[in-house]
Amino acid sequence: MLSSIGGWTGTVIAAVPTVVFVVVDSVAGLRAAIGAAVGSALLLALYRLARRQSVQQALSGLLGVLIASLIAGRTGHAKGYFLYGIWTSFLYGGAFTLSILVRRPVVGWVWEFLDPTPRVDARPWYRTRGLLAAYAAATSVGALIFFARGVVQLTLFDHNQTGWLAFARIAMGYPLYIAAIGFGFLVVNRARRRLRALDSVDSVDDGSAQPTQTD
Repeated sequence: MLSSIGGWTGTVIAAVPTVVFVVVDSVAGLRAAIGAAVGSALLLALYRLARRQSVQQALSGLLGVLIASLIAGRTGHAKGYFLYGIWTSFLYGGAFTLSILVRRPVVGWVWEFLDPTPRVDARPWYRTRGLLAAYAAATSVGALIFFARGVVQLTLFDHNQTGWLAFARIAMGYPLYIAAIGFGFLVVNRARRRLRALDSVDSVDDGSAQPTQTD
């Protein structure tokens, strides 16, 4: 779970460009803040690559800062830096919710791709009631977090609270991400254990049901 975001240092690294942007903006203005944020993101991407961390992780962090900085520059307001994160929060929240409604929760697809559930029968995971319910619960928590992040940050955006926007973005970022994954592990692993137990019982029953011969 932690390795997917670069360990505990990854949570700190992800927050640096945002903090740099807000601090420099309050001291030297928007243009300097944009340059400082992009520069810090570039240095952190090189740092991640030097430590042999995921190239995708390094580049995605840099790309996010570049897009946020571009929006801030186009709007001419520091709070514009946070619009990209607000939009993506609502987008992800909507996608997660839609996947639950069509009974194909996002967490299920990701989890089964990374670690398929061993099954005795040939039923796919989305046709297994207990497993589907667990993936739906984990996806629901993810959707709730995304919507909460979007609503809170949009409210602060409307009230021009740039400093609190930075705080909300950091506090409602990786900490909630880790909590959501932890909840997902609990419910999904519990469902998998129950499923394995049922499969074991079914296997024993099938093996014991042998025809007997009579003299």
